[in-house]
Amino acid sequence: MFAVYAESFSSDEPLNGLVVGERPDPEVPDGWTTITVKAAALNHHDLWSLKGVGLKEAALPMILGCDAAGIDEDGNEVVVHAVISDPSWTGDETLDPKRSLLSERYQGTFADKVAVPKRNVIAKPESLSFEEAACLPTAWLTAYRMLFTQGGLKAGDSVLVQGAGGGVATALISLARAGGLKVYATSRDEAKRAKALDLGAHEVFESGARLPVKVDAVMETVGKATWTHSVRALRPGGAIVISGTTSGPQLDDAELTRIFFLQLRVIGSTMGNSTELASLVNLLDASGARPLIDRTLPMEQAADGFAAMADGDVFGKIVFTR
Repeated sequence: MFAVYAESFSSDEPLNGLVVGERPDPEVPDGWTTITVKAAALNHHDLWSLKGVGLKEAALPMILGCDAAGIDEDGNEVVVHAVISDPSWTGDETLDPKRSLLSERYQGTFADKVAVPKRNVIAKPESLSFEEAACLPTAWLTAYRMLFTQGGLKAGDSVLVQGAGGGVATALISLARAGGLKVYATSRDEAKRAKALDLGAHEVFESGARLPVKVDAVMETVGKATWTHSVRALRPGGAIVISGTTSGPQLDDAELTRIFFLQLRVIGSTMGNSTELASLVNLLDASGARPLIDRTLPMEQAADGFAAMADGDVFGKIVFTR
């Protein structure tokens, strides 16, 4: 079958290990099913895989891709949940120490077909296109869990989204607005600030700028470059929910004095579970909120999408179609 896969690693030239070609059809263990892929979304995880982060050399060649929407074996339109827990695990799969993502231990979604556990298949409503639905299982699910599960935010609360532009940040802005939150966003780039307003942010600011109010929560995916600003933007008792460190994890000052004195909370968040994905799909179906798609490319042109992500020339999601 057609597939986009990693054949080798390179930290300096990751795209050198990317191959567009043919791979065997997926193996389907007991309790699993095969999805015919109609659309699949690109994530930073896929670029990191080509650098050898989170992917072992012994697993190569590995079909890349975590996110997909397509048709199941009964002809139903579905969304694929990317978190694969151990068969013996019960409960929230994000807490399973043996969990993995598609394209780490099991072949990924950038292919004609992908095999997944039956419990990882979520019904897709007609109101969502395959391209829109394919954006949800990683970036949008991460954003949903950050805001509503880990952050515990509700209508009327205020939130700051750091670094508007990436897939998670744009999802955070759209979902926060759909959930009735007061949304502030930052970016170094004037054009990205303007797009954040279009997405639903109430006010936008340059990175590091003083906000007019202290917020209930900060959604942090940047790390070192924005950490101090995130801590100082919070009201007493507020929370930082962190799901990434794109600028690096090593802090010059963790602001521990301010954190304990103001009784702030620092909460980690990783991906989301299948129940949350179903709730996210229902929220979009009911609210009309939709993922921002930067560009849609045929899967044969996957290298162009990877190159754009590597260059940082992206606002929203890159989607591959079959």
